[in-house]
Formats: sequence, C-alpha cells, structure tokens
Amino acid sequence: MKPFKHQIVSLEHDAKNPLVFDCSDPGTGKTYVRIMAFSKRRGAGGGCALVLAPRSLLRNVWAADVRKFAALLAVSVADAKNREAAFNVAADIYVTNIDAATWLARQPKAFFSRFSELILDESDAFKHHTSQRSKAILKISKYFEHRKLLTGTPNTNSITDIWHQAMILDQGARLGNSFYRFRDTVCSPQQVGRSAQMIKWHDRPGAEEAVFGLLSDITIRHEFADCVDIPANHSYELDFFLTAAQEKSYKELEETALLELDKLGSKVTAINAAAVATKLLQVSSGAVYFSPDKYRVVDTARYELVLDLVQQRKHSLVFFLWKHQRDLLIAEAEKRKVRYCVFDGAATDLQRHEMVTGYQAGVFQVMFAHPASAGHGLTLTRGSCTIWASPTYNLGHFAQGNRRIPRIGQVQKTETISILAKDTLEERVYHEILMGKNKRMTNLLTLFSAK
Repeated sequence: MKPFKHQIVSLEHDAKNPLVFDCSDPGTGKTYVRIMAFSKRRGAGGGCALVLAPRSLLRNVWAADVRKFAALLAVSVADAKNREAAFNVAADIYVTNIDAATWLARQPKAFFSRFSELILDESDAFKHHTSQRSKAILKISKYFEHRKLLTGTPNTNSITDIWHQAMILDQGARLGNSFYRFRDTVCSPQQVGRSAQMIKWHDRPGAEEAVFGLLSDITIRHEFADCVDIPANHSYELDFFLTAAQEKSYKELEETALLELDKLGSKVTAINAAAVATKLLQVSSGAVYFSPDKYRVVDTARYELVLDLVQQRKHSLVFFLWKHQRDLLIAEAEKRKVRYCVFDGAATDLQRHEMVTGYQAGVFQVMFAHPASAGHGLTLTRGSCTIWASPTYNLGHFAQGNRRIPRIGQVQKTETISILAKDTLEERVYHEILMGKNKRMTNLLTLFSAK
C-alpha cells in the first residue's frame, strides 16, 4: 500500500522523534504509520515492539495489518489465556490487551531487553494516573527507547486527561511529574454542592494553548476531513417521544429521586447524583432496573423505531448502552427476521473476528454493539448508518464509535443518528454534557492540527 500524503508527514515526524503523541482523527491510518515506521527500525537492527491495544483490535486490526503491510515481520498475539506462551514465541511485534499492563509490570527487567518500542493504541485508556494499569505502564515505559501513543480522543473530559499520557512519554519532562501541581496550574476549582468536598475542576482559559505549546514538538495530528476524500457523513438527532406509560414512570422516578437527594442535603455525592441520572436515562430508554441484571420493560417503542431505521438501510451499526437495550434490539430483530450480530464483552476474540469479517462481507444487515467493545479501531465500511439508541456520557466512545463506518475505504454517503427522548435528561446529556466535552477536546485538537 502506498502511503497517503499525511501518512508520509507522520512517518517523517516519527523518524525524527523517539517520543510521539499521535492525536490524529480516527480513521486516518495511524496503525499503518506505526507498523511501517517500526518495520524500518527493525530492519536496521532495532529491537522488538510491544503493542497494547483494546481487546477488539488485537487480531482484527493489529495482527491483520502487520500481515497486510509488513508481511516479513512476525507477530504474536497475547491475550489473557495464552499470555506467557505468546511472549515465549519468537516474534518482531507482540500485541496484547490494555489490561495486560499489570501483568507486564510484574515481569523482571530482563523480560524487556528484547524490546525497543512501546506502542499504546487508544492511549486515553491510561489517562487516569491512579488506575492500576496506568501505574503499571508508567513503571515499564522507561525500558523503551521509542514510545508512541495513539489516540483520536486525548482529552474527552478535561485538559487534565493529557497529563498522564504525557508522563508515559517523557517521564514528566514537559508537563511536570505531579498531577496535582499540573491541575492547579491548568484548572480552577468550583464548589458544586453543599459539601465543601464537592469540588469540580474547570479548565482555565488558555489551558489548551499552554499545553499545546509544551507538547508541540512530540505531537502530530491530522484531521480526517483534510486527509481522506470520501463521501460526506450527515449527523443529526432524531426526537423520540415517550409513551404515556414511560412518561408516567419517568416523572414518578424523577420526583422520588429529587426528594431523596434533598433529604441527603450536604451528604449528596457525585455517586448519588450519577445513580439517579442513570436510573432516569434507563427509564427514558424503556426499562426500570431492580439489580444490575434484572429489569422490567416499560416500553419497546424506541427499539421498534431503531429497527424501522435499520430496515430502511442496507447495513447499519447500532450502539446500545444497557442489557435491556441489547435484549430488546435482539428480540425486535428476530421478530422481523433481520440478520444481526452482537459485538460486546460477551463475544470471544474469534467471534469478534468472524463478526467483522461477516459484516464487511454483507452477511449481517445490522451489528448491535456496545461502544466499549466496538468503539475503537474497527473498519465497518460496508455500513452506511451509525445509530445511537441512546446518548452516552462518554465522549471517547461517541467520537470513536462514529468513525467505524465513515473512514478510509468508504465509498457511500453515510449518516449518524442519535435518538433522544424529548423533554428528558437525554437531551441534556447530548447537548450540554456530550457536546460540551466535545467542544473542549476540539479546542485542543484544533491547536495540534495547526502546527
């Protein structure tokens, strides 16, 4: 494959910088750049590469692309079941899942002597400096001369999401080695509840510009629209009106929940508020939960609407958030005899590979997917429509999920539909929270693109 112009720019940047923070948009071919850059170093006598990526990308993307673009390189895929055996195989590139970081951190220093390159795909998975996998990857990152971080969504919540990713790259050389000092510099605190401990940190004006200035030498970014000439994608919201039964349940829960929060007074926490919000969102999406796995269906009209949209199109991708949505989508598809597959945490790696292959071959009219499983890296260009059955709080999932269909290789006009229940919390989640986060992230990414 001949590289695109923007990929040549990335390869030239890589050749000059052992540390790379690639924030290019999803679908711009970051994986190809990393494979080709490493292949050149390996051919010149460099060490092996260690790739950590989301589970769904290990075989479907990384192993497949290595064989496609650098067939002379041997690749070994290590998952939870075969990890030790996979690392004992002679290979050039070792690919494993993100959660393997803690296992890797327990290995002796000698284990890493064969490696010279660390590649973290979807590096925003390591943005929380207190998580075990973030601590683990920071511990081992010093063993690698070349460190490459890839993400199209570097700061989905706040500019502070950047800090630990930068820390992995340069051990604190650019943004400092203290998260709390960094946060005090780029954010200002605001009390958001009755308790003095209820603090929300807001990005200060100019924070994006300051961070960009400090990271500009190691950061590269390409915008999808500037790099790839494919048919346009049309994104829009579709109103859904609650049925009488849903509206009654929603209003009753809303009144009860607000009374409960009022009784707690100063003891209200973010966890309390989030639990209430989740219940309201679940009711507006059609179910009342009694436990994580047990629910009562209030109404199925939303899923009838989703399948109406699916049947009006040749191939679609539908994202769901909760178990009841998965179950109701499956039930409606089976009732209508629509060919479907379900891509979520319950699917094995082999099943995931077969689903992607089958979808691209036109076997399935629709893929029902959870964004945590299918929101990264997959190419589903056979489809022409992405449908969100409900809005998500998670900007990373939303931004990445929306790039599975409109990406390199797409030859059709595409659309993205977000279904929102009218006069419910769903509208606020989408317009105020999700789009608000998107604006903040876009501000930073625009600066990276302007280099």
